[in-house]
Amino acid sequence: MLQPSSHQSLQVAAVPAQREPVRDRDDDAPWHTEAVCRRDEAGLFFAPSKEPTAARLSREEAAKRVCARCPVMVECREHALLQPEPYGVWGGLTAAERRVVLARRRRRDLELKKAAHAAGIAAAG
Repeated sequence: MLQPSSHQSLQVAAVPAQREPVRDRDDDAPWHTEAVCRRDEAGLFFAPSKEPTAARLSREEAAKRVCARCPVMVECREHALLQPEPYGVWGGLTAAERRVVLARRRRRDLELKKAAHAAGIAAAG
C-alpha cells in the first residue's frame, strides 16, 4: 500500500473536523468511555522506543483507521490539542500533525487580534 506523503497528511490534518460527534450516551459520562481505542491495543497508538520509520508510519496509519471509526474522535482530538499531548496518535492526528494544527491556530488567532486592533483604531480615528 502506498503511504501518503507527509505533505498530504499534514494538509489533511490541518482541516478541522466537519462532523459532529454522535451522542447516544449519558452526557455525564466522560467522552473517553466511548473511545474505540479502549478496546484496541494501546501499543498501536504509542511508539515503542527505537521504532523504525517504516514500522512507525504503518502503525500510525493503523491507529488513524481506528480513530476514523470512533464516535468521540472530535473530543479526543480537542483534548490532545488543549493539553497538549506530546506523544501518540490522538483523535486521528500524530504528535507532529497536532503541532502543525496548533501552530496554524496560533497564527490565525494572532491575525484575528491584529485585525480587531486595526478595526478599533479605524473606528476611533
